[in-house]
Amino acid sequence: MASERSGKPAAPAPAPALSAGVGAARPSFCEGARVLPVQGVRAGAAFAVDDWVAEEVPVALEYNGISHAVMLATPLDLEEFALGFSLSEGILSAPHELFSVEEESSEQGITLHLRIAGEAFARLKDRRRSMTGRTGCGLCGTESLAQVARHLPGLPMPGQGRLFSRAAIARAMGQFVEHQTLQQATGAVHAAAWCSAEGEVKWLREDVGRHNALDKLIGALARHEVKAGEGFIAVTSRASFEMVQKTASAGVPLLAAVSAPTSFAVATAARANMTLVGFARRQDLVVYCHPERLDLHDSEPQLLHPPHGH
Repeated sequence: MASERSGKPAAPAPAPALSAGVGAARPSFCEGARVLPVQGVRAGAAFAVDDWVAEEVPVALEYNGISHAVMLATPLDLEEFALGFSLSEGILSAPHELFSVEEESSEQGITLHLRIAGEAFARLKDRRRSMTGRTGCGLCGTESLAQVARHLPGLPMPGQGRLFSRAAIARAMGQFVEHQTLQQATGAVHAAAWCSAEGEVKWLREDVGRHNALDKLIGALARHEVKAGEGFIAVTSRASFEMVQKTASAGVPLLAAVSAPTSFAVATAARANMTLVGFARRQDLVVYCHPERLDLHDSEPQLLHPPHGH
C-alpha cells in the first residue's frame, strides 16, 4: 500500500557495496530493492558480493473492474501512483473521484483495483485506450493522434504569479542525491521532486520509470493537498512530451530536467504556458520556452503581480 512518508524525504541509507566500492558497508534494508549475488571486476580485481537491485514488476490498473493499463514499475507508493496516473492521464478530474484503491499481489505481478466515480468512469470509456507500457514508453497503445496532445489546464501566463530563480533550481538539483535513497542503493531508478520556490526539495518519489516517478509525485501532491502551483518540479531524466503534459496537468508552471527536452515537449510546454528548463546541472541550465518566469541571475524568488493590479 502507499507509503505514509512525510513530505520531507527520509535520511538516506548508506551506499551499497558496489556504489561505494567493493567491501563498503551495505544497508541492511532498502525498500523497493532486493539483494542478489553478483560477480565482476573492478580496478582489475575480481569480486563476488551481494548487491541491491531495483525491483521492477508489472502493475495493472483496473477501474471499476475494467483493466485499463499495465505498467512496469517499482512496487513503492502504489496508491499514490494510482492516483497520480489517473489524474495526469485525465481519467480523474479531481482526487475526490477516486473512492478506493485495493492492491492484489500474484505471481504475475500486482493489480491495483480502483473504484472511481461514475462520471470519471464514463469519461474513461469514452477515451479508452489499451496501453501496455514499458519502462521508458509513455504512449504505447494510444489509439489516435487526438489522444496524444489532449487539452491541458491553463497555467498562468508568464509574467503572472511566481518568478523563480536560477539559484533555486540549482539548490534543488544539488539536493537530489541525498534524498534518492533507492538510487543510492541500486543506481537504477529515476526521481521526480516537487520543490518550493526557494529550491527546497519537499516531496520526492523514485521509480525505475521516469513517468512512474512523476505520477507517484503527482499523486502525493494531490493526496496531501499541496499547492503545487507555488513551486516547481525537477526530474532526473530527459523532459519528454509526456513529462511536460503530466506536469501541466498538476498545475505546476515550471519543469526542470537534468537532461534535454524533445521538440514535442518544448511545443507542448509553450502551448501550456509552462517554463521548460533542460540541462539543469549545478549552476547551469537551458531555458527552452517562457523564460519570463525565470530570473537567470542569483536573486531570490519573487511574486509577480497580475496585470492591471488584479
